[in-house]
Amino acid sequence: MPTIMPIDHNNNPIPAVRLKSGGGAHAIAATAASARNATAFAADTQMVSLYATGPAYVRFGGSDVTASASDHYFPSGVYYDFSIGGDKVAHYTHIAVLRVSADCTVYVSEKE
Repeated sequence: MPTIMPIDHNNNPIPAVRLKSGGGAHAIAATAASARNATAFAADTQMVSLYATGPAYVRFGGSDVTASASDHYFPSGVYYDFSIGGDKVAHYTHIAVLRVSADCTVYVSEKE
């Protein structure tokens, strides 16, 4: 069965990953204008976790990514893991956020 979890050297899914230390935490202010993480995700990061203090629109991409109201809705108060690529698929380096109705903060944690 396919998985988006990182895999070990024997192609077995790794069910738990740890938080990346040294620059793996990001806090992005979601306001009326699109904003993205200032520091790119590490090249070896395959997963990130998101938590938002208010609802926001999110979009993953490169250093020029922007979020709009037509992007993915991310609710407040939910902790969720996302695959950002690696190995044989494109690797996202940034996430852009945009508030839905009120300013909030989107917290992003890189995992290794």
